[in-house]
Amino acid sequence: MKIYESIKSFSLKCKRVWFSMKKPSRKEYETIAKVSGIGILILGAMGFLISIIMKLFIQ
Repeated sequence: MKIYESIKSFSLKCKRVWFSMKKPSRKEYETIAKVSGIGILILGAMGFLISIIMKLFIQ
């Protein structure tokens, strides 16, 4: 019965979170998209620089 109770408790918590969510406004969506895009570009640039540095040291 402990598993059943934990599943029931988890589903109630999920339900509470689900009903408290709201759809983001256009401005919020654009901000999130910009920040995510910048983060992806930064990580890509870091990976590219690390690969160039590794190629220079290995040769």
